[in-house]
Amino acid sequence: MCEIIDGKLLAKKIRKELKEEVNTLKKDGINPKLAVIMVGNNPASSVYVRNKSKACEKVGIEFEEFLFDENETEEKLLETIEKLNNDDSIHGILLQSPLPKHININKAFNSISPKKDVDGFHPVNVGKLSIGEDSFISCTPYGIVKMFEEYNIETEGKNAVILGRSNIVGKPMIQCMLNKNATVTVCHSKTKNIEEITRKADIIIAAIGKPKFVKENMVKDGAVIIDVGINRMDDGSICGDVDFENVSKKASYITPVPGGVGPMTIAMLLNNVVKAAKK
Repeated sequence: MCEIIDGKLLAKKIRKELKEEVNTLKKDGINPKLAVIMVGNNPASSVYVRNKSKACEKVGIEFEEFLFDENETEEKLLETIEKLNNDDSIHGILLQSPLPKHININKAFNSISPKKDVDGFHPVNVGKLSIGEDSFISCTPYGIVKMFEEYNIETEGKNAVILGRSNIVGKPMIQCMLNKNATVTVCHSKTKNIEEITRKADIIIAAIGKPKFVKENMVKDGAVIIDVGINRMDDGSICGDVDFENVSKKASYITPVPGGVGPMTIAMLLNNVVKAAKK
C-alpha cells in the first residue's frame, strides 16, 4: 500500500517548532526579519510573496517588502541589496525571480551576502554544500531531505534518480542525496532512454516541469516518488510532473501535488531565516 507524504502536515509541525525558537530569540532581543525584493508585477511571484509573508507572520518572523517597477535599473536594485546587506536588523534577503530581462540575474543573486542568502543560491553556499560544510541549503531540496527524515525513508546505498538539473532544485538535490549516501543519477532533456534509468531507481525526484511526465511504466514496484513539479493545465487544475493516479499504485511513498513539496519549501525558507538570525 502506497503511503502519501503529507508536506502540509510536516510543514505545520516545523512551523510550530520554529515559532518556539523565534519566541526564545525575541526574549534575547533578536527579532528575526526577512526582506523580500520583487521587481515588476509577475502575478505568480505576487502569490509566492504573499504566501511567504503569511508564513512569516505565523511564526513571528518580521517581513519587509521592497517592490520595484518593471523598468527599475540594475544599479538601483544592487544599491538596495547592498543597503540590506549592511542592515543588522535584516537577517535574510530573498530576491524573487523571475527578474526583468535587463537585469543580470546572476549578478543580482551573487550580490546578496552569503550570510543572508536564505534561498541558498549564492556560490559560497552552493560550494559549502558540495564539500559538506554547514551552509544555507536551497529550500526545495532541503524540504525533501526533511521529508525523508520524517518518514524514515532509507537513502543510504539507494539508487536515486533526479529528473532535472536546475540551479534551484536539480543541482543542489544531487549534493543533498550524495550527502545522504545515495547513488545519484541525473537525467535531463538530453538524456537518452530515461525510462530504462528510472525503472532501476529506488527513489525518483521529478523536477522537470512537464505535466505527468513520470508514467507507471517508468517506475519499479516500491519506489519512492517525490514530485516537485507544479504545472497549470488548460482547465485551470494543477498537476505535478508525475502521473499520480497511476504511479501511486506502484510506489511505496509518493508526494501529492499540491500539498507535498510546496509547503515544505516555504517551511525551510523560514527555517533558514531563523538560522541566519541565530548566527
